[in-house]
Amino acid sequence: MKTIISTKYIKNTVLAAAALFAVSATAQDADDTSSPFSLSGSIDTYFRTALTTSDADGTYAPEGASTSFANQTGFALGMANLIGTYEAGDTGVVVDLVFGPRGTEATFENDVLNGIINQAYAYWNVSDKTTLTVGRFNTFLGYEVIAPAANFNYSVSYLFSNGPFSHLGVKADFELSDDVSLMLGVMNPWDTNDISLTGEYSLGAQLGLYDQFFNFYYDSGRNGGLGFEVDYTGGFDLSDSFFLGINAAYNTNSETETGFYGAALYPQITASEDFAIGLRGEYFAYTADGFDDVPVIGLTLTGSYSKENLIIKPEIRLDSWGNDFEPFTDNDLAPSSSLATFAIAAIYSFD
Repeated sequence: MKTIISTKYIKNTVLAAAALFAVSATAQDADDTSSPFSLSGSIDTYFRTALTTSDADGTYAPEGASTSFANQTGFALGMANLIGTYEAGDTGVVVDLVFGPRGTEATFENDVLNGIINQAYAYWNVSDKTTLTVGRFNTFLGYEVIAPAANFNYSVSYLFSNGPFSHLGVKADFELSDDVSLMLGVMNPWDTNDISLTGEYSLGAQLGLYDQFFNFYYDSGRNGGLGFEVDYTGGFDLSDSFFLGINAAYNTNSETETGFYGAALYPQITASEDFAIGLRGEYFAYTADGFDDVPVIGLTLTGSYSKENLIIKPEIRLDSWGNDFEPFTDNDLAPSSSLATFAIAAIYSFD
């Protein structure tokens, strides 16, 4: 039985938040009909230690040189996640609430409830082939997602950390055939999850071809300039037990004259129904006009053991920066361009 989760395929569905945890918790009434309401969720926690640095604050690097989430040392909490779905006929609503450091970082604490609303959207299945969604929804860009239960690796990539997390607006999903899909969206500017004060908006599009996804994002209001990102996310089942995920992206901003580009491979092997192992190999580079690119190589080896609803993920991560960039401190308190860490995470999800 294949246990590897291909997160981009989950994200491409209309009920993205509900699909992350396979929402199916429905009650039966006297007529044996399903309840329109369902609830799912998860909680994750971890222990992490640095193997090659004496940094006391426990972060990977100073702000601007680190990835998102799972950056603390010792025992730490990720987040608690609750997803409620109500469906009535062709319409429905999804509310995705997050509590804890991972959730706060993902929402930027910029809503009226202190950053607990990860997603909140309504949808209308206009036809069997067309769905409209309005509200706040997680991004369509990238391979990884906010909720750790749907990612193979527990820590996240530089590509994911530097892209948008969520959008607020409206999108339309079209199923053009069994193997071809199209999404078009109009949204607030980059990571503007409450209101847009500039009168500017962003445009998004996704073309799905045989489970390979080509994503496009244009932003006329990011930091006062024109932002653009193109992203490819996909993967291939090379055998019954070997899956290769792929992510590549290019981003630029005309006002700040900064951006990034990179690519990541996700080879994953399913050893049994309960255990799988996977590697994320990533090359990422920051760009700025007038400066040399600042590259980083990240290698993350993760095991995934499942026992009923519980997933245990031991993980070793190596980060190495180039171009004389030294954001870390080694055991002799000298600046260092590399860091090795070990983490073990526990994720429990329910539906």
